[in-house]
Amino acid sequence: MNTNIRWLIVFLLFIATGLSFLDRQVLSIAIIKIQEEFHITDVQYGMINTSFLISYAIMFTLGGWLIDRVGGKRGLAISVGLWSVANSLHAVMTSFSQLLAFRFMLGIGEGGCFPGAAWTVYRWFDKKERALANGIAIGGSAIGAVVAPPLTIWLSGNYGWRGGFLIPGLIGIAWVIAWLLIPWRKENLAVNTSIKAAPTETVPFLDLLKKRPTWVFIIIRFLLDPVFYFMMFWIPKYLSSVRNVSFDQIGKLFWIPFLALGIANVLGGWFSGKLITHNFSVNRARKTVMGIAALLTLAAPAIEWVSSVHVAVALMSVFMFAHGFWITNYITSISDMFGQKATSTVVGLSGTAGAVSGLLLNPLMGIIIQNYSYRPLWVASGLLYPLAFGLLIWLIPTIKALNLGADQDEVIPNSIDVSL
Repeated sequence: MNTNIRWLIVFLLFIATGLSFLDRQVLSIAIIKIQEEFHITDVQYGMINTSFLISYAIMFTLGGWLIDRVGGKRGLAISVGLWSVANSLHAVMTSFSQLLAFRFMLGIGEGGCFPGAAWTVYRWFDKKERALANGIAIGGSAIGAVVAPPLTIWLSGNYGWRGGFLIPGLIGIAWVIAWLLIPWRKENLAVNTSIKAAPTETVPFLDLLKKRPTWVFIIIRFLLDPVFYFMMFWIPKYLSSVRNVSFDQIGKLFWIPFLALGIANVLGGWFSGKLITHNFSVNRARKTVMGIAALLTLAAPAIEWVSSVHVAVALMSVFMFAHGFWITNYITSISDMFGQKATSTVVGLSGTAGAVSGLLLNPLMGIIIQNYSYRPLWVASGLLYPLAFGLLIWLIPTIKALNLGADQDEVIPNSIDVSL
C-alpha cells in the first residue's frame, strides 16, 4: 500500500511540474491572437512577462519558506490551486491591466511548485531512491514544455485561445482535489526510515543564511539559470535568424531538446541512486553525475560552428540532457544536506537567485546578440557548468546532512501523524 501511494505521489508531482511549465508557456503562443484582439503592444507584452518573473522570483523563496512550515500536502495544494485559478482567469481577461494582474498571480502560485516537490520527495523517499523520485517529479516540467505548443494550438483551434487557458486551469483544480484525497499518515510513510519525526520543526531563516552550503547553492543557481533561460527563450529565434529554419520547421525541432531534458531528469536520478546501491557514498554519487553533466555541457560551443541544423539541434539536446542530469542531483543534494526542516527554503532561495539572474541578464543577452552574435552565449553555456561544478567541489567537500539542531537520520516514531 505505502509503495503504491508514494509512487502515486511522485506521478502527481510529475503532473504538477508539467502543468507549471504548460501554464506559463500558453501565453507565448496565445499572445499572437490576444495582441490582435486587444491591441497589446510588444512593450506591454514585455511588461506582462516581467510581471510573472517578479512574482515568481519573490515566491520561490517565500513559497519554499512557507512549505517548510505548513508541509508539502497543504503547501502544494495552495500553490497549484492558486496558479490554476490564475490561469483560468486568463480566459476571461478583457484588458491589458487584467492580463498583467493575472500573470502576477500566476507567478505567485508557481513559486511554490519546485520547493514543494523537493520537500515531498524528501519526506517519502530514502537516499537510495530520492534522486530517481526527484528526477521523475521535476521531469514533468520538461514534458510540459514539449506538450505546450501543440496542445495550445489544438485547444485554441477547437475552443478558441481562451480555451487554451481555461482547460489546463481546470485540470490543475482537479489535480488539487486528487492531491488532497491521498492519505499522508505514518503507516503509509514507513518506507522512508531516514527522516526525523517533527514535521513542523524548522530552521530560522537567518540561521540558514549563516550556512556556507546555502550560499553555494544560491551562487550556483545564479550562475546557471540564465543559461537555461537562454536555451528556453532564444533557441527558436536562433534557429530562425541564424539557421534560416522556417516557423513550421521550428515547431518540429524545438521540442526535441526538452524531451532529452525530461529523459535525463529521470535517468540522472536513477543513475545516482544506482551508484549508491553499489556502495558509492551520497557525496560521491551526486557529484559523479553532476561531473558527467558538466563535461557534457562542453559540447555547447560547437553549436555555433557545425553546419547542419540537425547536428546543432542534436548538440542542443546533449546540452539539455546534461542539464537534466545536473538539476536532478543538484536539488537532491539540497535535500540530502538540509532535510525536511529547510529543503524547501533553500530550494526556494536558489530558485529566486536564478530567476533574478535571468531577469537581469536576459536584456544583456539581447544586446550581445543584436550587436555581435550568439557565439559568446554558446561559449558561456559550455563553460559555466564546469565552473559551477568546480565551485561545488571546492566549497562543499562532502554532501552530507548538516547539523540543523537534530539528528536527521532518526527514524519516525510510529505514533507520529505526518498528514501535513
